[in-house]
Amino acid sequence: MRPPDAGDYGRPISEEEAEDLLRCICFKNGPPAMVGVELEWLIHERHDPRLRLSAERLTAAHDLVRALPLTSALTFEPGGQLELSSQPAASLMECVDSVAADLDTVRTALRPTGLTLAGMGLDPWQSPRRMLREPRYDAMEAYLDRTGPSGRVMMCNSASIQVCLDAGEQEPGPLGHGRRWQLAHLLGAVLTAVFANSPALAGRLTGWRSTRQAIWNELDAVRPVSPPLDREPKAAWAAHALDAPLMFMTMPDGPWLRPEGLTFRSWLRSGAPRAATRQDLERHLTTLFPPVRPRGHLELRMIDAQPGDDGWMVPLAVTTALFEDPEAAETVYRTVKPLAEYAGSRPAPRNPLWLDAARLGLSHPELRTAAVACFATALEALPRVGASSAVHEAVAAFNERHVLRGRCPADDLLLIPAPGHGQGTLEREPGI
Repeated sequence: MRPPDAGDYGRPISEEEAEDLLRCICFKNGPPAMVGVELEWLIHERHDPRLRLSAERLTAAHDLVRALPLTSALTFEPGGQLELSSQPAASLMECVDSVAADLDTVRTALRPTGLTLAGMGLDPWQSPRRMLREPRYDAMEAYLDRTGPSGRVMMCNSASIQVCLDAGEQEPGPLGHGRRWQLAHLLGAVLTAVFANSPALAGRLTGWRSTRQAIWNELDAVRPVSPPLDREPKAAWAAHALDAPLMFMTMPDGPWLRPEGLTFRSWLRSGAPRAATRQDLERHLTTLFPPVRPRGHLELRMIDAQPGDDGWMVPLAVTTALFEDPEAAETVYRTVKPLAEYAGSRPAPRNPLWLDAARLGLSHPELRTAAVACFATALEALPRVGASSAVHEAVAAFNERHVLRGRCPADDLLLIPAPGHGQGTLEREPGI
């Protein structure tokens, strides 16, 4: 998030400065050139993923992975989920090869411990347990608890694939930032449906293909939603961010404050109990969780973690091809544009389009039709963006196994009762 010319982060800023920073920092314009991915993984017992790992064993696994030589940035989520964030890459294959090497290193290290990385959008068995005890997560948990238990599930039990792409050019056109912003919010619903992979919670099927997305929808009224799409993106995002309530306020001498109902704009205007700084603004932005988050680049956050060692490559490759190849970008925009009428005026992900994507997956006829067209376009574009034959084959196989059949990974999972165990087990449908 922080640009090279960060300046004095501790200096108080005005409301006008904050608006300028949001427009300039969150949408960095220029020809799309870089791609990145953030992969979150659950850590499970290899021989029986229903077993809850002890805190000591999970901590030991974290310590083991921290010592590994990795190119990607390594972090851990509040519930102990492992996250690898690639370095910005100059091409799809540079990103794929770098992250694949890091994942191989991590899996090799974990194998003797009996642990494995599990690609699922939501842990289907465990109740939330927070591993990280830090002031930020203490404040986040307290804030999210005001609206119910879903915040703890999101923090501790969820895992996603986040594809990061440049915001786009200033000028209109297939690679212009305005077009890419619109495309991300329409194609995002299709990606939600295609890659939905979280049908269970607490040992039970929920009726949602992406229960992870359903959990996000249950958070507060502002944090998980996008700004209005009928406004210029930079202005809309600046207003949305400034009018969002603070989750917390750090204090130099004393505990962090947890104000109720205080927006960042109100804080800027009041200057109390202390003046807001640029550092405060950037910290505030990290507490907003829309499905498409502008952070200089566009962070697409709607994709469930995927099964298999290489399943993560498919959403990364498809999304990159559809955004970065100009011909594909124009074609896919025409494909998904009619979905805007179905979405209506409510913001993503709380409009009918996104809700049906999470609940129904590709059993929804309009989403299935759009997905088939999007994958056909992506398969044509992948060679033009330099995808290897292995990546192209992985996308083609997913298309045959899922998209053309109107299925998503969640549809492959069967909840099988386990007598005497207390919880059923999720297994892949035979032949999948």
